[in-house]
Amino acid sequence: MSTKIGIIGDGHVGCTIAHELIISGLVDDLVMIDVNEGKVNADAVDFEDAMANLPYHTNIVVNDYDALKDAEVLISTLGKISLETKGDRFQELEYNKKQLQPITESIKKSGFNGILLVISNPVDAITNLYQQLTGLPKEHVLGTGTLLDTARMKKVVAKKFNVDPRSISGFALGEHGNSQFTAWSTVKVLEQPITELAKSASWSLDDLEDEIRTGGQTVFMGKHYTNYGVSAAAVRIVRAILTDSHTELPVSSYQEKYGTYMSYPTIVGRNGIEAKIKLALTPEEEELLEQSAQAIKEKSQA
Repeated sequence: MSTKIGIIGDGHVGCTIAHELIISGLVDDLVMIDVNEGKVNADAVDFEDAMANLPYHTNIVVNDYDALKDAEVLISTLGKISLETKGDRFQELEYNKKQLQPITESIKKSGFNGILLVISNPVDAITNLYQQLTGLPKEHVLGTGTLLDTARMKKVVAKKFNVDPRSISGFALGEHGNSQFTAWSTVKVLEQPITELAKSASWSLDDLEDEIRTGGQTVFMGKHYTNYGVSAAAVRIVRAILTDSHTELPVSSYQEKYGTYMSYPTIVGRNGIEAKIKLALTPEEEELLEQSAQAIKEKSQA
């Protein structure tokens, strides 16, 4: 049985994801869609030129929404990163909202009924709009959310303790944006709570939080976009879906309690959001989560 994946948006993130999917052998048929026909056709030809030197083969289709009918996963990376200033992802909201109406109409017309993964910013608001406009079940529409921010947290903590980032557990929660936060009560280093380790350290958790935020800004300011980190997060989610691995990931999913999409640990598998996890957060963290939800809703309606 072949695997088909669609990508809407062939910018820095879209083509990076396409490349990673192709070289990893995760996709047999790839549908690439972008309004810039010259760019998307050029990337398709470039990928085909690489096939003879790759261990896997991928069939590539360009700008054909009808080809999405039997796709397992559809990834949205559309956006206009040049609109963002001072790290405010909501500056892309109005532009991306205008793109969604014709795109979602085309998605519905195609008969697509798989899992929709959203990266487009502001990801929580755009994921919510995708779900409303496509009519897909909420469990089948999710965003990359704070999976990237969680990875950034793990990198910072790992460097502090000189260990591999995969030796760190824990989550960044809430909005993938200015109101996100690290739930330090969930973070462990080699199974030791970081809140205990910090008590005897020369640094504070606030210091680490600053480093986490600065890291993302460093990437953006250095090249005016980000692509590798978020693409790795997206492909990890795709892998969890395709392999039905039931992996715990902090992705943007609909949170009934707060009435919005935002990031919180969920179990991801073939059906998208398979289950929700309940964290034992501190009262302070619960308040930060509530504030983040309010920020998403208020900025989405502004």
